[in-house]
Amino acid sequence: MSTRFFTNDGDNTLINKFQGVFENNRDIQSFDALVGYFRASGYFRLRPFLNDVPKIRILVGIDVDKIIAKYQAKGLLFQGDANQTLTEFLNDAKNDIQSAKYSKEVEEGILQFIEDISSKKIEIKAHPNRKLHAKIYIFRPENWNEHNQGKVITGSSNLTDAGLGSNDNSNYEFNVILQSFEDVKFASDEFSKLWNEGIPVLPIEIKKVREETFLKEDFSPFEVYIKFLIEYFGKSVEFDPNSVSDLPKGFKRLSYQVDAVNQGYELLKRHNGFFLSDVVGLGKTVVGTLIAKKFFYSNGFPSHISTILF
Repeated sequence: MSTRFFTNDGDNTLINKFQGVFENNRDIQSFDALVGYFRASGYFRLRPFLNDVPKIRILVGIDVDKIIAKYQAKGLLFQGDANQTLTEFLNDAKNDIQSAKYSKEVEEGILQFIEDISSKKIEIKAHPNRKLHAKIYIFRPENWNEHNQGKVITGSSNLTDAGLGSNDNSNYEFNVILQSFEDVKFASDEFSKLWNEGIPVLPIEIKKVREETFLKEDFSPFEVYIKFLIEYFGKSVEFDPNSVSDLPKGFKRLSYQVDAVNQGYELLKRHNGFFLSDVVGLGKTVVGTLIAKKFFYSNGFPSHISTILF
């Protein structure tokens, strides 16, 4: 029994559905995507099928609840205006690029994404005041009408690598493809309303993202060296116990304690723990706290711990 539903199981993936639609409908004139979550990795998986599509629009929802909570924690008010919305979208884009798994394919794909926005091959907008969670992909052919219906895909898949089902670690998704003119028109009308409310991401702004990430091309030798240290040592490169100067009032920086921190941390990595024992008065509390601080610098500070270590 045939069905219009698909789940990213086996070859029945969203990316394969995209391929089938584009390759068998050469007259597609516009492709619209409404997603709650966007990754450049998802876009460049889709990019080979978009070469001959004249009009491409992507509308992205920002996590309004999360952003409001962040602003409130700082005593600020999120107004949902153009500047704030654009800032949040660009921050997400930078985080996406910085955290992406490095490979030649990923780098070329992200650069293609930036180039497509810069050349206006695609238009991108971010919605300022709705927590958009819908995922809709609309395909409209030339001379779109009730006799030339087009298609719409909707379901749970975001425009991400995992959502498209393009690798073995992809998400389990539940989507459906619809082909009636009424369904495509309803989706198109809703998209148009939301699109008109969106904030455009302009070419000059996306170029700034490139300059503020590792995609920048004119790094100095010193910056490359620092990047190497960060990649090799992780966050621990930010904390050097040999330069401890932020001890509480009345405490002195003692070289034997610094040596104990270095040795203790190596034991911690090697054995997942160790006994810190010494005679009374030599500063075991100081040594233990500095080891904990170095551990957090190397592995990230747990979000549930609010106490600031000295």
